[in-house]
Amino acid sequence: MSVQKNLDVSSLAEVIDRILDKGIVIDLWARISLVGIDLIGIEARIVIASVETFLLYAEAVGLLPSQEATATAV
Repeated sequence: MSVQKNLDVSSLAEVIDRILDKGIVIDLWARISLVGIDLIGIEARIVIASVETFLLYAEAVGLLPSQEATATAV
C-alpha cells in the first residue's frame, strides 16, 4: 500500500465546510506572575463547529442534560 499525496488546492469554502463539519477546539491557559505572585490568569475554551456537530459531541461527553432528566423536570 503506497501513500498518495494530494496536491489539490482547497478553496476557502471547502476549508470552512470541513471546519464546521469536524469542529475545532482551542484550549488556552495563560498566567502572568511577578515575583511569584499571580497577576493575571486566563482560561479560555473556544469551540468552532456547526450547531449540529456541537450538539452531537456535547451530548456524547455529557455537556447537555439527558432527555430523561428534562422530561422528568417538566
